[in-house]
Amino acid sequence: MPSTPRGTGLRPAKLPTSQRVLLLVDFITSLDFPGSEKLEPHALQAARATAALKQRLHAEGVPTIYANDNYGVWQSDFHSLVSTCLGLEGPAGEIARLLYPQADDITILKPRHSAFYASALELLLTEMGARELVICGLATDMCVQLTAADAFLREFRIWVPADCNAAETEDAKARALEYMGNVLKCDVRPSTDVRATAAA
Repeated sequence: MPSTPRGTGLRPAKLPTSQRVLLLVDFITSLDFPGSEKLEPHALQAARATAALKQRLHAEGVPTIYANDNYGVWQSDFHSLVSTCLGLEGPAGEIARLLYPQADDITILKPRHSAFYASALELLLTEMGARELVICGLATDMCVQLTAADAFLREFRIWVPADCNAAETEDAKARALEYMGNVLKCDVRPSTDVRATAAA
């Protein structure tokens, strides 16, 4: 690994270590894609539940990783995306304000649906010693489910709180949660379930 250049003031930030990690998938979004009008109210509700869960887990020492689409813009960076969404009206702006990343949160951009595909996520989780992922985000039947599938293949324990993710329809969400629960062996109890929150 290259050493930090002297006199630059740059110091590598030490990654937190934790067996459990909160993974937020695609919550930071402008919601300007086809079908977003159906997703918006559900996404806002999920963001509110996720913000409360994030606060509780942070108090327990659980770190957060944001994994977000780059929307095909390879010159983009996560904080520019956050700044853009914070300036938006409606649900997109409100979600960004609810889940604005804090200084100790980790952020990555992903090029495809799964947060694992062609991203630094697996390396980060290995360095952090993670064995369990709490996956929240958008949309339940697409990016959340595909991320959970990749986590299952890597033998992580997985909790996908039912109230902390959203799809365009309740039926699509229910079917995805059923698949993740039955096939991917995810815990899909809601964030309000104390047993799930306290599990390690």
